[in-house]
Amino acid sequence: MANPSLSQLFDLSEQGALVTGGALGIGQAIAFRLAEAGAGVLIADIDLAAAQETASQIEARGGRARAVRADVCRAEQVDEAVHAALAAFGRLDIVVNNAGIFPLQPVLDVTEETWDRVLDINLKGAFLVAKAAAQQMVQAGRGGRIINLASVDALHPNGMATPYNASKGGTLMLTKGLAVELAPHAIRVNAVAPGGITTPGSDAARAHVSGALRVPDAAILQGWIQRVPLRRMGEPDDVAKVVLFLASRAADFITGECIVVDGGYLLS
Repeated sequence: MANPSLSQLFDLSEQGALVTGGALGIGQAIAFRLAEAGAGVLIADIDLAAAQETASQIEARGGRARAVRADVCRAEQVDEAVHAALAAFGRLDIVVNNAGIFPLQPVLDVTEETWDRVLDINLKGAFLVAKAAAQQMVQAGRGGRIINLASVDALHPNGMATPYNASKGGTLMLTKGLAVELAPHAIRVNAVAPGGITTPGSDAARAHVSGALRVPDAAILQGWIQRVPLRRMGEPDDVAKVVLFLASRAADFITGECIVVDGGYLLS
């Protein structure tokens, strides 16, 4: 078989994708890129209005998109989202587990409720989505791609985020475990670990730290940037482009891996 051309490698036409937490930030950027490459994108988010707005923006650009409300902690809602993608696009080839939360709090103040909520959304949610999607992919017999959003915190923990650090460390091992078990079905499973990315969520988290420490927001931001060799915060599209690569045929022989997108932060 002849090697595919560059345009063929990144052509996702006729494919169906599901992006959790795809209404805003990194998830929205991922949805935009997958749709630009031709995939039909089902945006599953707890904020239905925001998800519908993102879907409308994709359609205004000539893409295909739908939106559903889904809490990834609820297996029945996950199943509904997977079936909504199948109903909308006739198939499900790409799944991006992006939904997540990162409350910042000193470990001695973390309640059992907070711990459970972070692990439920960030880790259990990713498992439920991956399992439901993989069942459909195996049944269809065409293989597929599952991409989990981890974090640099899984590799080098930051303070005031112990539940988040633990959830993202678990995400890396979940990725590897799924990759081993699903490889016989031609389902590739990989992770992306973003560093500091400018999103509404990260802005709110930084503002929280600024208030708690009584340090100007700008000083906290500059302190982070000084640790990044490329001397800037990342943008959501920096992550989306890597997800697009992993979703494409250019990554056909990659599974069980984690690509760090942090501007060199972990080098410092």
